[in-house]
Amino acid sequence: MLHFPRWQTVLIVLAVLFGVLAVIPNLVPRSWVEALPSWMPKERIVLGLDLQGGAYLLYEVDQEDYIQSRLTTVTNDVREALLQEPRIGYTGLGISGNGVDVRIRDTQRIAEARERLSGMTNPLGQGVFGSGGVNEFAFSEGENGAMRLAFTEEGLAQRVRSIVDQSIEVVRRRVDELGTTEPNIQRQGEDRILVEAPGGDPEQLKGLIGTTAQLTFHLVDTSVNPNEVLQRGRAPAGRMLLMTSEEDEFEPGAPYVVDEVPLITGEDLTDAQPSFQQQTNEPVVTFQLTTSGARRFCDVTTRNVGTPFAIVLDDEIVSAPVIRDAICGGAGQISGSFSVQTANDLAILLRAGALPAALTLVEERTVGPGLGADSIAAGEIAGIVGAVLVAVSMVAVYGLFGVFANVALVVNVVMILGLLSLLGATLTLPGIAGIVLTIGMAVDANVLIYERIREEGRAGRSPIMAIDAGFSRALSTILDANITTLIAAVILFQLGSGPVRGFAVTLAIGVLTTIFTAFLFTRLIVALWVRRRRPTEVPV
Repeated sequence: MLHFPRWQTVLIVLAVLFGVLAVIPNLVPRSWVEALPSWMPKERIVLGLDLQGGAYLLYEVDQEDYIQSRLTTVTNDVREALLQEPRIGYTGLGISGNGVDVRIRDTQRIAEARERLSGMTNPLGQGVFGSGGVNEFAFSEGENGAMRLAFTEEGLAQRVRSIVDQSIEVVRRRVDELGTTEPNIQRQGEDRILVEAPGGDPEQLKGLIGTTAQLTFHLVDTSVNPNEVLQRGRAPAGRMLLMTSEEDEFEPGAPYVVDEVPLITGEDLTDAQPSFQQQTNEPVVTFQLTTSGARRFCDVTTRNVGTPFAIVLDDEIVSAPVIRDAICGGAGQISGSFSVQTANDLAILLRAGALPAALTLVEERTVGPGLGADSIAAGEIAGIVGAVLVAVSMVAVYGLFGVFANVALVVNVVMILGLLSLLGATLTLPGIAGIVLTIGMAVDANVLIYERIREEGRAGRSPIMAIDAGFSRALSTILDANITTLIAAVILFQLGSGPVRGFAVTLAIGVLTTIFTAFLFTRLIVALWVRRRRPTEVPV
C-alpha cells in the first residue's frame, strides 16, 4: 500500500495542482482573469442570492390559460379545415373541457370530415431515426357525426415541459438584456420557473419578464445590397435592415434586407423540435404551423423557390435558410451545419417566439446586499474557527501524522473550491455549511487510518508494516462511510430544491475529495516520509 508507481505519483500531484489552478480565478480581480493564459481554467464560483443579495422571483405556468389558448387555436383550425372547398357543413363547434367538439350536419360527408380532422392530432417529438413520439391531441368520433379533438395526457404533459423550456429561454434572454450579473434561471418542479438576479430590481425584472418575445418569418430581398443599405443607414420603402446575432457561428453580425411585412408570425407556429435527417442522420430542426399559417406559407414558398427567408427573433435574425422547394402541409425543416446542441438551441428559440402561457408570480423576495455580506462573514468565521480547532486537535492527538492530515485538509478545501469553480456551481449559505461540515468529515478518514495504525503497532508489528496495514485495512470502512454519505447527498439533490441542492452539491464534492485526499494524497505523503526517514517506531 505504501508503494506508488511513478505514474500514480505524477497523477496525484497533477490533480492537486489542477485544483490550485482552478481556485486562482476566484482570488484575483475579474480583469486579471481574462489576462490569464488560455490553458488555465477561468471559471469562477457563482455566489448565490443569499450571499450577493438581489431579487428572487418564482413564476408558475398557468396551465389553464395555455389549454384555453391552445384550444381556441384548434377551434379556428377546425373551422378553417371544414370551410375549405368543398365546404363541409357543421354545427356545435366549440371548446368543451380539455377538447374541441364539432358535429357534421351532412352524414354523407363524415368520411371526408374525418380525413381532414384526424390529421390535426399534432405529433410531438421524434426519435433519432424519425420514429416514436406522442400526439398532442386524440381524435375520436361519436354518434350522429359528432367528432372531438382532445388533449392526450402524455401530449399535455410534454407540452407543459416544453412551455417551461420556452419560457426559461425567453426569460433568460430578457434578463441578459438587463445586464444582470450571473442570473440564476432554472426549472423549479414541473411547472415553475425560479429567477434569481443578484443585485436586480424586482420591479424592473417583473416588467422585463412580462414583455413577450416576437418571432416572424420574412422574405429576404436579394436584389438589394445589404452592405450599401447598412452604409446609407436607410432601407428602401417596404423593406428593413436586420442583422444576425453576434454569436452566430457562421455569419456573426451579418446584414440582411428583408420584407417589412412578415410571411408568418410566432402565432402561426405550433411546434419546433430538434430532429435528425433520415438520409444523412444530420441534426435538423423541424417546425409545425397552424392550418392558416401553413396555407399562407405554402403559397409564398411556391412563388419564391430559390429565395432565402429570414427567421427573426426580437429583431435579430437567427437563421436564413433558402427555400429549396414549396413548403406545404404545415411542416418544414431547417437544415444546415448544426450540431445536436445548436439544433436544440434553435428549436427552443423558435418555440420561444412568444410566451405560450401566462406566467403567474407566486413568490417574490428581495435580499439586501448587507445580509449577504453578513452571511459571507459568518461563513468565513465558522470555517476558520472549525478548521483551526480541527487542525489543533489533530496535531495534539497524532503529532507529525496530524500535520500530514492538516496538509491534506488544506488540499481538500482547495479541491472543493476548484471543482465548484469548474462546474460553475452556485455557492449558497447552505453550501458554505456543507464545506464546513466537510472539514470535520475530511479528518475522520485520517482518524480511522491512524487509529488502525496504533492498533497494529500495539500488536507488535514493525512501524512500516503497521502503517501499511493501517491504510489497507481502513479502506473498506472509509469507503462504506463516504459512499453512504454520497448516497444521502444524491437523494438530497434529486428531491430537494434551491438551498438544499446547494448543500447537497458541496457535500457530494466534499465526499469525493475527502476520499482522494485521505486515502491517496495522505498515503503519498506518508509513503515519502517513510522512504526518507525509515522510522523505528510509529509516531502516532
